[in-house]
Amino acid sequence: MIADAARLHRWDEIALEKVTEMLSRKIIAGEREMLVQSYLKRGCLVPMHAHRSEQMIYVLQGALRLLVNGEEVTVRDGDVLHIPAGVAHQSEALEDTFELDVFCPPRLEWITGRAAPSSD
Repeated sequence: MIADAARLHRWDEIALEKVTEMLSRKIIAGEREMLVQSYLKRGCLVPMHAHRSEQMIYVLQGALRLLVNGEEVTVRDGDVLHIPAGVAHQSEALEDTFELDVFCPPRLEWITGRAAPSSD
């Protein structure tokens, strides 16, 4: 579906998706990009993975320790980390963390609920 008009989204009207006991999220997806509010409890580990989407991680509150291509980086309140498409990474919440992720293109497997293609 191609939209021809602006559309207002209100985070407080979007259902919170419980991914695991440690991770919840809200998703807003456009045709070419996607915003995701993520809530990670301290100790939440997102295992090593890679995807075809470029990703920006903006930590609004809390702290994450990421391993990106074998390099460790800590991202805290106000920091933004850019992860290029196809780069392997994992993250661990060092404290309760609220973040905003931008993906381009959208992670269709998150929207449709189907597994990503093997080339992802």
